[in-house]
Amino acid sequence: MINTINSSQQKRALTASTIAFTTCFAVWTIFSIIGLQIRKDLNLNETEFGLLVGTPILSGSLIRLVLGIWSDQYGGRIVYVAVMVTAAIATFLLTTVETYLMFLVTALGIGVAGGSFAVGIAYTSRWFPKEKQGTALGIFGLGNVGAAVTKFIAPFVMVAFGWHAVAQIWAAALLLMAVIFWFVTEDEPMLQSRRNAGVTADSFVKQLAPLKDLRVWRFSLYYFCVFGAFVALALWLPRYLVGAYGFDIKSAGMLAAAYSIFASLFRALGGWLSDRYGARLLMYWTFIVGAITTFFLSYPPTDYIVHGIKGDITFSLAIEPLGFIVLLAILGLFMSFGKAAVYKHIPVYYPDNVGAVGGTVGMIGGLGGFVLPLAFGILNDLTGIWSSCFMLLFVLMMFSLVWMHLSVVQMERRAIIESTGAKTND
Repeated sequence: MINTINSSQQKRALTASTIAFTTCFAVWTIFSIIGLQIRKDLNLNETEFGLLVGTPILSGSLIRLVLGIWSDQYGGRIVYVAVMVTAAIATFLLTTVETYLMFLVTALGIGVAGGSFAVGIAYTSRWFPKEKQGTALGIFGLGNVGAAVTKFIAPFVMVAFGWHAVAQIWAAALLLMAVIFWFVTEDEPMLQSRRNAGVTADSFVKQLAPLKDLRVWRFSLYYFCVFGAFVALALWLPRYLVGAYGFDIKSAGMLAAAYSIFASLFRALGGWLSDRYGARLLMYWTFIVGAITTFFLSYPPTDYIVHGIKGDITFSLAIEPLGFIVLLAILGLFMSFGKAAVYKHIPVYYPDNVGAVGGTVGMIGGLGGFVLPLAFGILNDLTGIWSSCFMLLFVLMMFSLVWMHLSVVQMERRAIIESTGAKTND
């Protein structure tokens, strides 16, 4: 089947999917900017603000499993277009509501844009052979840069015309992208072959069968740490930079956008590295570097008094803005590697259930983008320490690293036992 696909079809499918995902991601993270003004208008506390920016992430994550399975059943092309149209309508309706509750309800609809990831993964992977899927999916994952698009442009639009204009323009862009995608793409080869053979897709329940494998949930935890944390920080950074360092909204938006770009552009490189050196090695480096950087980022500004021989000696430890930006860039770089490495595994281990497994992993990972901003707000309210968000991320990175290492050791022991048993039987 793969041999009948020409390079032009592959490039067109990959390019259209990536641009569409970029547009969807820009809409999905729209509250990271306009949420700041809505917070002022509604006089929200930290927890309420965290819930507001996290609600689209919640719905966009939960729907990924369903959308992934539908992509396997009905084809990614039509599901992709339906997702974009639905999210565009919800984004426009955001400008018509006034109460906090209705903002949350509308945000649920906007979150459908985040489900595009599961659709795009299933659709894109069908156009490439296994040895190139890591690179292709890494390029598709560049769509995460949509978060940076919102942070670069939305603050200026919001200051000039108000947050309503941001929502209306983003909705129009997404609707236009849906039309373009429909006319420049075609159904994936698997779906075309299935139609020609008169074969029906597996039922919804049968598509869920691979989810019994514990490995799926381990991959999901990895993605929770590398993608969920990325989304959470992309949403939270403007608020963090304004509160912890006193930046204005434009500067905070630009810096947060720079982080989003850095944590997105290198995903393609992560896909290539996964193809070249193996996804497992890349995951090790991701969690090791992630644990180190979050450890330093979690350290709050502290004043020390040492009672010396000749009197008290005072000094302070604090991460200055430049140091914060450098550490955050390193964290974002390895998060982008980790995102690519996780999804390198899925088409290899579950070639017939990319939509279901990819949707599940994306769902759990995306839930991190909802749970973590909410947790960040709660930790701020409880501890009064800005860097408490990085304390939580440090714990998650260490837990994932330990679980992965124990699983790898167990697999290697099992492989040695099986190999020894085979030699004995010979």
